[in-house]
Amino acid sequence: RHSFPTRRSSDLRNVVAGDKSPDGAGELAIERGIEIGHVFYLGTKYSQAMNATFLGDNGKPQHFEMGCYGIGITRLPAAAIEQNHDERGIIWPDAIAPFTVVICPIGMGRSEAVKAEAEKLYAELLALGVDVILDDRDERPGAMLADWELIGVPHRVVLGDRGLKEGVVEYQGRRDPEATKLPVAEVAATVIARLKG
Repeated sequence: RHSFPTRRSSDLRNVVAGDKSPDGAGELAIERGIEIGHVFYLGTKYSQAMNATFLGDNGKPQHFEMGCYGIGITRLPAAAIEQNHDERGIIWPDAIAPFTVVICPIGMGRSEAVKAEAEKLYAELLALGVDVILDDRDERPGAMLADWELIGVPHRVVLGDRGLKEGVVEYQGRRDPEATKLPVAEVAATVIARLKG
């Protein structure tokens, strides 16, 4: 004698944004994601195979309940970039940026004033514990600024002869629509305030 399973029919489809959530408490939204870690429950499969036990409350040996996890170290920056970029390049969050501040001296090779002020600001920020880099390549302004936008350092200070003659430099956060002119003496304090932001 054979028993056959009861037949069922279901009307199935993929969920779409706006569908009611399974618990009925809200609506579903479709979002992109990237796996940066995972957890697996292993139960007692391996502890039984290794006879790995501990004494339970009842005084008898019991097998360990096991699990494992993994964090994709290379996926973390990929996820950060996916969430923080624009048409010009990466926008690193302060906490994981390779450098928090870049100093871009324009015409450093031709101007002692620019070189001296850039090195002074660099030393000042370093002394305050800021992860700062000084771009001493003496590159053309457009190329230099484009490079740092692409790399995504979150805070940029640009120094040039013209600005220094007026006693100002330009500060720009990577997400700011435009640069702000600041008195030279206020640059470090402004940067620190933005970093604590």
